[in-house]
Amino acid sequence: MSQKPKPYALITGASKGIGKSIAYELAKQGYSLLLVARNEEELKALSDDLQSKYGINTAILSIDLSINAASQKVINWIKMNNYPVGVLVNNAGYGVWGNFSESSLTDQLGMMQLNMNVVVELSHLLVPILSQEKQAYILNISSTAAYQAVPTLAVYSATKAFVLSFTRALRFELAQTSISVTCFSPGPVDTGFAARAGLDAFSKMAEKFNMQPDEVAKIAVKAMFNKKSEVIPGFTNIISVYANRILPKAFIEKTAAGIYKI
Repeated sequence: MSQKPKPYALITGASKGIGKSIAYELAKQGYSLLLVARNEEELKALSDDLQSKYGINTAILSIDLSINAASQKVINWIKMNNYPVGVLVNNAGYGVWGNFSESSLTDQLGMMQLNMNVVVELSHLLVPILSQEKQAYILNISSTAAYQAVPTLAVYSATKAFVLSFTRALRFELAQTSISVTCFSPGPVDTGFAARAGLDAFSKMAEKFNMQPDEVAKIAVKAMFNKKSEVIPGFTNIISVYANRILPKAFIEKTAAGIYKI
């Protein structure tokens, strides 16, 4: 009787930042990996390094997940190759900074598609596959921005609030199944996120508070395997979120507006 192969971990946004660090963390623990991101060259380099260092199986898929029907293409790829998936890491996402009315609507909608819809689509499409494993995991990457409204990051913070709320509900619904669901909400991380979002001035200030991707990934993976419901890494970030809960919202939003001002 042949032994069932060890399940794969699917990581979106795997070519850089937190996703890349999570890939290394899972590889250290012997997980085979399905790496999904836009940049094929970066994915190939990551895949080769992971195989060389840890002797694991890897497969890559270069795709822009913000395009409609991209999630279904990911599932088709998984089914066509009969990959047994036991871990889903919904990490892919980006931010758009600026006054909402002056920012590109196309960019805002693309961000909503990637930050929210893809999380929902992949979770829904993969639950039947994850359910085939004795123990499976979904790790959704949110942000401390999920806990407050952030002027000039209005849509981004709203998408992360969606991820947080969705994860909480999904965890409850799947509580009696083999699938554990965790929401991980980091604060500033040294990934180049601020620069990509157009927050050049803020990125210089954030350097004082940035956590490193490897450190964050280690906490995230540990929380996932410990079946934690909701995790915020870093003492400063925990205090910040606690303050958001007890201080007046108007004060919090005015403070955030001052930090992220145009």
